[in-house]
Amino acid sequence: MSYDVQVNGNNNNNNAGGGWFLSTLTIVFIVLKLLGKITWSWVWVLSPIWIPLVLFTIALIIVYLLFKR
Repeated sequence: MSYDVQVNGNNNNNNAGGGWFLSTLTIVFIVLKLLGKITWSWVWVLSPIWIPLVLFTIALIIVYLLFKR
């Protein structure tokens, strides 16, 4: 018999959006790079981490510029 424990009323069974996909993709890219299977620059190997951050930052800037008074 098992029990699901909820912390602060949140159901922790769901991951945030597609975070698991980007994490897995980053790990796969790192492993492939370390094994020599891909010859990409480390900038591109780590791109699943920084591209979403850049897009989010650009979206925040656009929202700020549209709604500033």
